[in-house]
Amino acid sequence: MPALPTPRLWHHPDGITAVDTEYLHPGHAAAHLIEQDGRAAFVDVGTNDSVPYLLAALQRLALAPEDVEFVLLTHVHLDHAGGAGRLMRELPNALCVVHPRGAPHLIDPSRLSAGAEAVYGRERFARLYGRIEPIAAERIRRTQDGEQLSLAGRAFDILHTPGHALHHQVFVDRAHRCIFSGDTFGISYRELDSAAGAFITPTTTPTQFDPDQMCASIERLLACAPEAMYLMHYSRVTDVPRLGAALLSQVRELERIARRNAAAADRAGAIRAELWTLWRSLAERHGCTVSETRLAELLAGDLELNTQGLVHWLDTRAG
Repeated sequence: MPALPTPRLWHHPDGITAVDTEYLHPGHAAAHLIEQDGRAAFVDVGTNDSVPYLLAALQRLALAPEDVEFVLLTHVHLDHAGGAGRLMRELPNALCVVHPRGAPHLIDPSRLSAGAEAVYGRERFARLYGRIEPIAAERIRRTQDGEQLSLAGRAFDILHTPGHALHHQVFVDRAHRCIFSGDTFGISYRELDSAAGAFITPTTTPTQFDPDQMCASIERLLACAPEAMYLMHYSRVTDVPRLGAALLSQVRELERIARRNAAAADRAGAIRAELWTLWRSLAERHGCTVSETRLAELLAGDLELNTQGLVHWLDTRAG
């Protein structure tokens, strides 16, 4: 086996380690490795290029690939699950735990790849994700809403949380009062933290954004009263009630922006401009210290994908 790279790790309480997936740039996406009494689980995994970093994280924590019982996927968008097939080849004892709507796309990734290619373009898709490898059906565990999973006696409740995607789920660790929330509880890049705490925005990427579902899912997570959320973008946040209120407010504002521009000649351009104005204003009020240029760099991808999601919602779901 080739030498493994040096992973960027952040050690959090309760046996939780964030592993930078090195997707796009450092600090953009984090998988999480949970260790309990010598057994382990990954929550989300990044892309094919992320796999060596996840294996290196196991090595750094003195865990073997055989110790991993679960690959827990919040959803099958490729920044979260594109490397799942390749990683599962290295984890002989692991089951991949996924929403039943997502499972067919892991067994046969052809439609998933085609959909992502349509969003990103063929060349960029190939550069970011490569060939998505399938997972054998017998190694996939389909979930039910409200069921419980145990990692060496550590219980996780699985909640289905549509809004960002119909196949989205979260993993609730009630004993440690935390939730692995995927994209349901938004994005919060550490570079935008200020004296007021974390800065957060919702993610409305195509093609299944639904504001009512997203707000209901956020409220469902808040009802669990967690002390911390573990986000893919980017890792641990606290002050959860404040962040939840900010997300609920922004989702409704994004809905208003989309509806306001539904008849515009250039809907995407108009929505993108208003969304950027909103985020820039919120960041300034939050006391973010990065320059406007750096803010634009950090949020550029999200601005484009959120715009696409809002336009798609107008086309298919807005009443």
